[in-house]
Amino acid sequence: MTETHRIPVADGVSLHTTVAGAGSPIVLLHGFPQTHLMWRHVAAELAADHTVICPDLRGYGASDKPAETSPDTYAKRTMAADIVALARALGHDRFALVGHDRGALVAIRAAMDHPEVVTHLASLDVLPTLDMWDVLHGTSAAVAFHLYLMAQPPGLPERMIAASADEFFGYFLDLWTRDAAAIPPDVRAAYLAACRGAVPSIVADYRASAGIDVEHDRADREAGRRLVMPVTVMQQDWGSALGFDAAGLWRAWAPDLVHLPVTSGHFMAEEAPAEVTKAIRDLLTRLKV
Repeated sequence: MTETHRIPVADGVSLHTTVAGAGSPIVLLHGFPQTHLMWRHVAAELAADHTVICPDLRGYGASDKPAETSPDTYAKRTMAADIVALARALGHDRFALVGHDRGALVAIRAAMDHPEVVTHLASLDVLPTLDMWDVLHGTSAAVAFHLYLMAQPPGLPERMIAASADEFFGYFLDLWTRDAAAIPPDVRAAYLAACRGAVPSIVADYRASAGIDVEHDRADREAGRRLVMPVTVMQQDWGSALGFDAAGLWRAWAPDLVHLPVTSGHFMAEEAPAEVTKAIRDLLTRLKV
């Protein structure tokens, strides 16, 4: 049975959350431009023997979208604290954490800031924020034009995106999907409607990744902090295409790393759910080194 909750996690912020199954808890965090709905296949499989928790992130979907009053509002540190508070409100002091895209950045920060809470970490198709900016350069950075657009000061990016929201967000749903059937029309419509109503908060999330999130990652690197739990990374082979060693970059952060190249498009939880589910299950069998 699936239950839907609206759970307060911070002053003025509640997260829309679905919970299914019973057993050891796993939190699944969605990416851009999606909602918790992206986990519909994977969550159904994992719920056979786990408590599966799927929130909409702060600023996305049906969760609250506070105004960006400071760089901290959508810092991944703040969004990670939301997830820890959410799990505790549901009675879980420790949990496994899986994130895709933007949700993976939140998951990485949660694992860095709360190593006593996150038992296992899976990241789907991102690099840690600091590395992401370091590898983008020259004409190859054109593939990430949206990162630069949404990094700009408040005003212009929000107006530009809101003026053609469906075309903007739909562009990424089309470009990053190898199997168009993996995102059927009703799901696509739900994603576009959710993004259409969340332009300022989505831009603020990305803006934080060009500012305060980089500062937090850099402080961790300078202090020698790393991810202490077992980590699995699933990633398209865009590292070789852009001229960097993705597994090597990840290994600097995660000594206990399994790095899995995948052949699906970016939305792998929808395009290759069986492969993603197996990787998560395999991760959960690993013990902390």
